Amino acid sequence: MLELIQIPYSPFCIAQRRLLEFARARFKVVNLSASSDRSLIWRLTRQRYYAVPVLQDGKTVVFETDEDSQVIAKYLDTKLGLGLFPREWEGVQQVLWRFFEHEIEGVGFKLNNAHYREWLPARDRLPFIRYKERKFGHGCLDRWLAGEEELQTELVRLLLPCEEMLLARPFLLGERPLFVDFDLYGMLGNYLYGGCQQLPAKHTLLRDWYARMSTVKQKPA
Repeated sequence: MLELIQIPYSPFCIAQRRLLEFARARFKVVNLSASSDRSLIWRLTRQRYYAVPVLQDGKTVVFETDEDSQVIAKYLDTKLGLGLFPREWEGVQQVLWRFFEHEIEGVGFKLNNAHYREWLPARDRLPFIRYKERKFGHGCLDRWLAGEEELQTELVRLLLPCEEMLLARPFLLGERPLFVDFDLYGMLGNYLYGGCQQLPAKHTLLRDWYARMSTVKQKPA
């Protein structure tokens, strides 16, 4: 059975979990937290990786090779026959997922993290704060909360092209979801995690798309 090692609120984990659900695959999850020991991942990857997500498929362990790779998704695409990386959209999808994972995620996670007290268990807050402040500077979480209005405005702007892509089709690039749909779903799933945020009201097509992506399943062969 496939096993996904994840942090539930990680945008990259949310994307892979939704992909597995879409594929109707049998899988289980191993949930980690900000305070979890990462020795399991370190051991499984033979001391080559410590981040999430990691996919274990029997003796095969799959993980990303750099910040722009999609090793796990492409492995699942091939294994499960999902057709998420069609040749005609090669290149286009790569441009899109980089935009989603850098620009949109870079604003969305700040808006989510600013409200960490409302959704993160108390036992996990110290390592969470420590990690964020080591990466983004002392007081970063409070700064993001104070600047929430500006960040929301920026997110609305960044999501406008996604809204426009849905003007004439149900998914970002056509009549069925491709990898970029799951990728954007993960970035927005992190932004929405904990229920403190909502998708911009003016982006009605994107709100409908998100609801559709939350339940869509691969058609049986």
